[in-house]
Amino acid sequence: MKVTCTGRRVSLKPSFVEKAEAKLSKLDKFFPGEAQAQVTVTVDKLLQTVEITVRDKALTVRAEKTSDRMEDALDDAVEVLTRRVVKNRKRLGDKLTRAAELEWAAEPEPEEVYDVIREKRFAVKPCSTEEAILQMNLLGHSFFLYRSVENDQIQVVYRRADGGYGVLVPLN
Repeated sequence: MKVTCTGRRVSLKPSFVEKAEAKLSKLDKFFPGEAQAQVTVTVDKLLQTVEITVRDKALTVRAEKTSDRMEDALDDAVEVLTRRVVKNRKRLGDKLTRAAELEWAAEPEPEEVYDVIREKRFAVKPCSTEEAILQMNLLGHSFFLYRSVENDQIQVVYRRADGGYGVLVPLN
């Protein structure tokens, strides 16, 4: 697995980069082929956040953890990544390596059932991103689906955990 480490408002020590590479190398058994991991460390006042995104051609897994020390946040984030892959192993199926499947056969874990509680149909109206954010806030939702007037594509605007907003734009 190719690991890339980036520091925001901090320069990363070589020992941290080596530790991240060592921890993430244990995930190689789960991902076939040329998986890439992006580790981003952000320092805000007293807290340090480690965000790990592992991308393979068929799969993307992400985890983010915050702690007093970046090493602790790294340990927690890798643990979350591993748990997510193990928990969803049956649904991931052939996207995982055969070796990982055999290892998991020894440790059965209950599968989570995805129950669709409600299906809602509605007209998607053209509007700008700013109008979509306003509409989302007026409805009290954390996301809003709309058709962009700029490019006539279906997009989703959402409220981020840090209080900002994000837009999901499909690739065509």
